[in-house]
Amino acid sequence: MSAKKKDLLSSAMKRTSEWISSQEVSSDVTVHVGEASFSLHKFPLLSKCGLIKKLVSESKNDSDATVIKIPDIPGGSEAFELTTKFCYGINFDMSTENIAMLRCASEYLEMTEEHSVENLVSRSEAYLTEVALKSLSSAITVLHKSEDLLPVAERVKLVSRCIDAIAYMTCQESQFCSPTSNNSNNEVVSKQPVVDWWAEDLTVLRIDSFQRVLIAMMARGFKQYGLGPVLMLYAQKSLRGLEIFGKGTKKIEPKQEHEKRVILETIVSLLPRERNAMSVSFLSMLLRAAIYLETTVACRLDLEKRMGLQLSQAVLDDLLIPSYSFTGEHSLFDTDTVQRILMNYLEFEVEGVRLSNNGADLAGDMERVGKLMETYLAEIASDRNVSLQKFIGLAELIPEQSRVTEDGMYRAVDIYLKAHPNMSDVERKKVCSLMDCQKLSREACAHAAQNDRLPVQTIVQVLYYEQQRLRGEVTNDTDPPAAPPPQPATAVLPPPKLSSYNDELSKVKRENQDLKLELLKMKMKLKEFEKDNTEKRSSSTTTMSSNHSSPRSTASMDKPPLPRKSFMNSVSKKLGKLNPFGIPPRGRTKPPKDRRHSIS
Repeated sequence: MSAKKKDLLSSAMKRTSEWISSQEVSSDVTVHVGEASFSLHKFPLLSKCGLIKKLVSESKNDSDATVIKIPDIPGGSEAFELTTKFCYGINFDMSTENIAMLRCASEYLEMTEEHSVENLVSRSEAYLTEVALKSLSSAITVLHKSEDLLPVAERVKLVSRCIDAIAYMTCQESQFCSPTSNNSNNEVVSKQPVVDWWAEDLTVLRIDSFQRVLIAMMARGFKQYGLGPVLMLYAQKSLRGLEIFGKGTKKIEPKQEHEKRVILETIVSLLPRERNAMSVSFLSMLLRAAIYLETTVACRLDLEKRMGLQLSQAVLDDLLIPSYSFTGEHSLFDTDTVQRILMNYLEFEVEGVRLSNNGADLAGDMERVGKLMETYLAEIASDRNVSLQKFIGLAELIPEQSRVTEDGMYRAVDIYLKAHPNMSDVERKKVCSLMDCQKLSREACAHAAQNDRLPVQTIVQVLYYEQQRLRGEVTNDTDPPAAPPPQPATAVLPPPKLSSYNDELSKVKRENQDLKLELLKMKMKLKEFEKDNTEKRSSSTTTMSSNHSSPRSTASMDKPPLPRKSFMNSVSKKLGKLNPFGIPPRGRTKPPKDRRHSIS
């Protein structure tokens, strides 16, 4: 058929449709679309819809031709109503809200040029090409509407064209498509990316469409670390309503839980690999949601590694992850997850020490992590369901070089002892062995010396080290100041040991033996000093007794007066009596009972 004849036929059909509408001719066909019914006329429909023409021609009798069922048309009754208006020549507006529906419905009804000139397929294609896909917001809207029109939307390549248009325009608009130098450490050194204006528009997409858009953007050169703000906005909107900060039973339907689980696992798979591209608080929120929704183990381990990589930027709230399987026998917080995060951090620091020469930055990061973990220990110590093994295991992972003082560890130990009053002496000694009494501050020593929750041996060690500190201060006051030792140019931290503690154990044993020898030397010097004082006092008292010959006074003056008690003297006597290190005096036997307290 020539183009001229097609135009004549089309104009004739239009006039006929207008005449039918104006004369209110009775309908001769009923079309059922879902639950809706339309009383229409065959002529306008058959002139433009190839599917309806086929269904009428295949009917065996006239009664079958008067009722047509179209159950699966994309867009349902709303889409069919618009196509019917087009068949009747009734004007209506095409927009980004209905163009996807019109394009898919016209394809389903076979409204092609084969049946009518400028049919709905060509008209909708023209609007898509010239209007809808020329604007970023319009293309996003069309893609969002196409999600409910599958699989026809995929067959007409509407989804792929929208995705390509969105990826192209976002790369034109965004700052993250310009070529930048590669960072050898995979670390984002610039400030956090600014959220582009179109990021909020992408949050309306379904997770599968959202994923395809981001992949297409990266294929066009969009930098992956620039996706951080987009992923954050999408996660905050799609995961809203989860009770990830509480405990107890879940309050979510299984279907909704599955949908959110798929969303979360997809978001985690799209996270940038660069360090510092996402904030620790956001990673913590994702990890809480992953534990709550019971995602795959790989998803949770990935988030734990990411948090471990940036643990020096975390705060206490980021680590207080609730234990969602909370019962009377489980702890309030998920300490196992935090322990794995800390182990990941230590592994990364070992690699950082090996590859980096900037030991000062590593030392600062490790010190911040040490303080953070001591604060975390103090927070979970009050939970009576935290077992001794978990508490000790977590505390032993904190590197010693990250603890400038032991005040934080002492606070955590004290809280744990207070929350677990029924511990045995052996268990209390194990807990107290976590801290180095020599590194306690003066205020912490004063508190520990009067803390009846601590074992006696720990208190004695605190008093001993405080005495050593006071003696060193007195020596420094009387002796001329010595020249300070030369400081090294750069202090590079040795890599912390994670798998074996044999070297550390032997080092502790050697230090313990040195301490025992020092204590024995100090006790010998103190005894010699006391013996000299008693001899001098006894000679003076003998001279005084010759002048006063009273029997009672003579008897009383036979014993010299005790020396005045000082802090140093009292501490040394307590140390001598308690013998905390359990070393028997060499070459001496236990004195008889009647000479144990002899002065001379």
